[in-house]
Amino acid sequence: MTTTARSYGDGCGIAHALDLIGERWALLVVRELLLGPLRFSDLRAGLPGASPNVLSQRLRDLEHVGVIRRRRLPPPAAANVYELTEHGAELEPILVALGSWALRSPLAPSGHLSAVSAMLTLRTYYRATDDWATTLQVHLDDRSYVARIAGERVEVSAGQAAAETTVETDPGTLVALLVGERELADAGEVRVTGDVAAFRRVLAGINMAGGR
Repeated sequence: MTTTARSYGDGCGIAHALDLIGERWALLVVRELLLGPLRFSDLRAGLPGASPNVLSQRLRDLEHVGVIRRRRLPPPAAANVYELTEHGAELEPILVALGSWALRSPLAPSGHLSAVSAMLTLRTYYRATDDWATTLQVHLDDRSYVARIAGERVEVSAGQAAAETTVETDPGTLVALLVGERELADAGEVRVTGDVAAFRRVLAGINMAGGR
């Protein structure tokens, strides 16, 4: 059965997966939803290269094949959001592995970085060395996230919470700090308040050798 406008017509499971999620922007829509439900406007902000028409089509495609669903938030929000189904959430380790594979390419990535992508970098590549725990409040442009670190566990969610450390910056600067391209002392585009040493410890715990 053809599931998208274009099909490989190949009975292999890999080909079927590409029929389901292989259209341009589809996997990046999934990436943006890995940290929780988003409104259409939030998805547009995270994927500025996708036109509204293309993004709308991808959302319809992914909803049709059971990867995402649309839900109406109750008042006072009263807004439509898109979220991953359980089946769609199973794509996370595949996306992490794909990103880790690409980072070993001789060609360096370039272009826009979304806030979700930056926070996924933290969640994917932080490697605990002990049972130390801390909570970071991270503000990336107009998006806010909470990163709770406890031993080997790193939980990232959208929103705000009480935290030992608050970090305010943009997605590109955060990733540059995480991967060691910038030093905290030299990054003028970042403001850290609270337990600065805790943030430095998080940066020191990043290991880009591979995903989880």
